Amino acid sequence: MIVTYPFSAVVGLDDLKLALVLNAVSPQVGGVLVRGEKGTAKSTIVRALAAQLPAVDVVPGCRFACDPDAPDPRCPDGPHEPGTEGVTRTAALVELPVGASEDRLVGSLDVERALTEGVKAFEPGLLAAAHRGVLYVDEVNLLHDHLVDLLLDAAALGTCYVERESVSVRHAARFLLVGTMNPEEGELRPQLLDRFGLTVEVRASRDPAERAEVVRRRLAFDADAEAFATRWEREESALAARIAVARALVPEVRLPDARLRQIATVCAAFEVDGLRADLVTANAAIAHAAWQGRDAVTTEDVRAAARLSLPHRRRRDPFDAPGLDERLLDELLDRTSDDDDPRGNGPEDGGPDDGGPGRDSRPPGTPPSAVDARPPAHRGPAEAERATAPERPAVADRPETADGTGQDAAGESAAGTPEAGPQAAGHVAEVAAPHRVPLLRVPGIGEGSAGRRSRSRTRHGRSTGARRPTGQVRDLHVAATLLAAAPRQRERGRRGPGLVLRGDDLREVVREGREGNLVLFVVDASGSMAARRRMGVVKTAVLSLLLDAYQRRDKVGLITFRGADAQVALPPTSSVEAGAARLRSLPTGGRTPLAAGLTRAAEVLRVERLRDPARRPLLVLVTDGRATAGGEVDRAAALLEGTAAVVVDCESGPVRLGLAVRLAARLRARLVSLDALADLGSVVRDYRKAV
Repeated sequence: MIVTYPFSAVVGLDDLKLALVLNAVSPQVGGVLVRGEKGTAKSTIVRALAAQLPAVDVVPGCRFACDPDAPDPRCPDGPHEPGTEGVTRTAALVELPVGASEDRLVGSLDVERALTEGVKAFEPGLLAAAHRGVLYVDEVNLLHDHLVDLLLDAAALGTCYVERESVSVRHAARFLLVGTMNPEEGELRPQLLDRFGLTVEVRASRDPAERAEVVRRRLAFDADAEAFATRWEREESALAARIAVARALVPEVRLPDARLRQIATVCAAFEVDGLRADLVTANAAIAHAAWQGRDAVTTEDVRAAARLSLPHRRRRDPFDAPGLDERLLDELLDRTSDDDDPRGNGPEDGGPDDGGPGRDSRPPGTPPSAVDARPPAHRGPAEAERATAPERPAVADRPETADGTGQDAAGESAAGTPEAGPQAAGHVAEVAAPHRVPLLRVPGIGEGSAGRRSRSRTRHGRSTGARRPTGQVRDLHVAATLLAAAPRQRERGRRGPGLVLRGDDLREVVREGREGNLVLFVVDASGSMAARRRMGVVKTAVLSLLLDAYQRRDKVGLITFRGADAQVALPPTSSVEAGAARLRSLPTGGRTPLAAGLTRAAEVLRVERLRDPARRPLLVLVTDGRATAGGEVDRAAALLEGTAAVVVDCESGPVRLGLAVRLAARLRARLVSLDALADLGSVVRDYRKAV
């Protein structure tokens, strides 16, 4: 027997516990998205909650977990007679793997049996298995977007629809949806974020005593899981009983008009899009009131719900992190609360067991001065940059010339005017708002992960032909199947109308769509690029390309070279937000080790080809072409032979040496000027001429 770590034994994580409990009390809340760094017990606490859900009665033999007292009238295994004696089982915990297919999620038809035997055989998917239980999606941000759409649609409607070759299947799919993700591996799209009811940001405690207690309990559980669970049995039983009582109380909880106006006022003041935030906040407030044993929603219930339902709906820019100004929330609630509205029947702060989440969002043990009271989404650009920029020692170094020995030969800034002196190494240029950029593609047709950049053979896209299937048929090409079978009807003894089909007649669709690529930025941060205005323009251009990579579902990496070497500022990742943060804090100055930058890029691409061979790379080199050791550049460029590349020429001013042009020729790369990136129309025209 597998013993689950007790929910009550998890140390800290009060907000996460509360969010999970509210969804267990009322599935109408809409699920929980857990954002946090690795190793913060996200998976452990989700599995622990599933063990505390009340057991369910199901119709015997029903693959869709129908309730005997109220069976689904359209159940594919039905119809079932109401009042049938049921079988009691624990609430299901279904885990959706990252590599799951659409058929595995929603179910599939056996196309071969349907065509050759005339049998409409349907195999239920994971959504059916999760009905009346918990569906847990680890690393939900790594799922394909169309799978997340299907998942969230089913969670919102409580129904799963499967359409396969004129056969329609519908079944109930009501479950508690929990998704976890590590923001370092990429964010969910804003439209998908909005579909999760609540969100919680978790991080490991910085309090040594609390960390020690976590380790102590985990070691005790690993040593003897059954004995450890027995010690927490009383708390677990009390938690399960309280969830059951709160579930029964939910239909009796009133939402007064004054509290509803509070919810509407808060959502409007925070400028969230649409009305889903209002609905989620109202359902969460009702669930919180039931959890506290109240029959009417209070201001404290509204506050607890808003803290969990609004942060992820506040994003205005793809690079913004979710956040909520709690001081503004308190001001709005105080201004709209009535005199006869109690603030709650228990303490104002706390977790699921003491009346609501705490007001202090700092990690335990963190002094107030260590955290800005405002979340990143409410700081200005300069403040956000200072908050994310690491401490860097000042380095005294001279900008270099084209030959790497002195000051810039032209001695000019991006505007063409002489600089007032050498730029000190380590200077951090400001970044402007990103703008639109042209579409950069990898030539040819790939077979990588779904995205929106380069041509690719995918399971989703326009039909371009047919082929014999290599396994189970997933996407039948009807016309090609009939054409393959038609010439063989006489030898199969067919004399009348219709066709005799066999397995070797089946053909599946070949589709062409778009794939996401690995966009590796190699940025020159040397002294020849250190003119303040020019580096600001460079950063803005790269930030714009990063935004484009975000929208096209790419992985990104960032390599910078300056001084004596090149460094991987950001290893290839799906988190373009991390790339934007590293870019904003990028210092400049020193010599130009261009060959080192190209060599490091070749090493990174070699490793990534082993990790993800289907994802094709696109190298974006941002430089003015000047190099400390020009003779080594040719040898380094040879390492990148066959890699699709774009060179962004950053040279400016009346005196231009054309070094980036020659470098683009060595790399067989497309050349784009930095000035042209700001002029989308001219770039698009140049690109069409090149194609």
